[in-house]
Amino acid sequence: MHLALNIALIVLSLLIAVAVLLQGRGSGIGMAFGGDSNVYRTKRGVERVLFRATIVLCVLFFGTALANAFIR
Repeated sequence: MHLALNIALIVLSLLIAVAVLLQGRGSGIGMAFGGDSNVYRTKRGVERVLFRATIVLCVLFFGTALANAFIR
């Protein structure tokens, strides 16, 4: 059981990293230096799905990490 949780943590962490990196494509470092100021825009389509998937992956990662801590 401990090995399965460790593998799940590794897979979830990789998926979270990919999801976060994919979200960052729309807003580069140019935003910090006076780039396009679309601060208050709504998320649509794939962007919304990716945002919600990232939240779900983070919750799953947190739950798996807690389960891993209590099993030890």
